[in-house]
Amino acid sequence: MAAETRQDRRGRSGRRRARRARRRRSRIRVLAAVAVTAALAGAAVALAPRWAGGDDAPAATATGPTAAARPTTAARPTARPTKSSEATTGAKPSPSPSRSRVSIPASGPGTFTVARASGPSGGQNAYRVEVEDGSGVDPDQAAERIADILAAPRGWAHGGTRSFHRVATGQAGLVVRIATAATTDRICGQGGMNTHGEVNCRIGEVVMVNLKRWQTGSPEFAGPLAEYRALIINHEVGHWLGHGHETCPGKGRPAPAMMQQIYGLKGCVANAWPYAENGTYLGGPSVP
Repeated sequence: MAAETRQDRRGRSGRRRARRARRRRSRIRVLAAVAVTAALAGAAVALAPRWAGGDDAPAATATGPTAAARPTTAARPTARPTKSSEATTGAKPSPSPSRSRVSIPASGPGTFTVARASGPSGGQNAYRVEVEDGSGVDPDQAAERIADILAAPRGWAHGGTRSFHRVATGQAGLVVRIATAATTDRICGQGGMNTHGEVNCRIGEVVMVNLKRWQTGSPEFAGPLAEYRALIINHEVGHWLGHGHETCPGKGRPAPAMMQQIYGLKGCVANAWPYAENGTYLGGPSVP
């Protein structure tokens, strides 16, 4: 009986060792699965695009351009007329410059020169133009181009619905800054925007125009550089006025000015202006 008891004990001990071995193998399998999952997740992050947006940075956070508080001096956009399929071309606000072949600095001192005022005070919306020192862009010339865009019949001032007045001192509800990529990244980054040296952004009353885009345009925009500059200003000022992003309304139709056209036209025709010559708003479906 004693021998039989010892045999039983040895059997029970062996079974316990077997159970412990199975548990160890199970833990090893779980740890291996976790490691594989983590590795796959890391690979997905590494392969994901660094930024996705268009003419400006994506509004990924509550502090982004489209979520920032709008200036109280900005009039809200009027009700949009019925959309038109008319693919009209935008009237050039000024003689079209050629795309820059000069060296474009990637960074600058972060200081700005303010362009001269446009004349006697007047107009609903006071704005200021500033150009980063050392960028190679003349502040007054750039300011004239921007003034032409803001006053264009197909721009946000269409039909006399609103007007803009450039100031050099005092309060301005809108500030347009042309800056190097590094300075644009830094200032946009303060508002949570990732411009990655490539795109523009708006934070509150400040519109940051990337010097690279101002001087070279976009490979997705086939029109002249003057038209692309109009798209930059119309797109960012549209955000300032309260418009969100829009997408292509249909093949062959004008791309909305509020579309991020730098990433492709999705069948639309490149267009820099929010309105057609007949006053019809050239919009498209809203982008969430």
